[in-house]
Amino acid sequence: MAVEASNTAMVVGSTGLVGRHVVEQLTAQHLPVIALTRRRVADFPDGVEQLLVDFDALMGGAEIPACQHLYVCLGTTIRRAGSRAAFRKVDLDYTVAVAERARASGATMLTLVSSVGANAGSANFYLRTKGEVEDALLGLGFAAVNIFRPGLLTGAREQRRMLEGIAQHLAKVVEPIFVGGLSRYRSVAADKLAAAMVEPEHHLQGTRYWHFADLPG
Repeated sequence: MAVEASNTAMVVGSTGLVGRHVVEQLTAQHLPVIALTRRRVADFPDGVEQLLVDFDALMGGAEIPACQHLYVCLGTTIRRAGSRAAFRKVDLDYTVAVAERARASGATMLTLVSSVGANAGSANFYLRTKGEVEDALLGLGFAAVNIFRPGLLTGAREQRRMLEGIAQHLAKVVEPIFVGGLSRYRSVAADKLAAAMVEPEHHLQGTRYWHFADLPG
């Protein structure tokens, strides 16, 4: 196994709603950042190393550079992917392939954006897939694993999702009654989630799960 790259963070899903904030906040901490992307991005912060990748090649065993901490913010929707099979390929197969290659290159820490309700035994296809992703990553031998399970994510996306926009408006009305155990289902701003993900105090060894109620202020 390759020697880990000390302090280097790698972000997959770096152009998405959460991933872009993660990249920005890591660079604000003056950490070296590698962003895995399918295409060149013009407006990343200065100093971000962009690595254009073929995710199918990664599934075939292609190597990636060494890093210490892998941030997985990769995800899509069934509608955007075009089918359940295509959705699983992105959310499960690509995610696991990246994590396997990062671990083989020496990464010891992993932080994942999952979903509230993720459960490999769920009858819901989306939540079942998210649970399967979690279980697969836990078996890869990372010393520190932080799994964030947000509810609805709020913020400006590159590609507008009409149903999410409607849900965000409804959330403002109904979320005040989400107390106690229901508080984990509240929506969370993408930048707030990213801030919690990059917080050094949240990178202790072992496996930890984070919900809305666990996030700071």
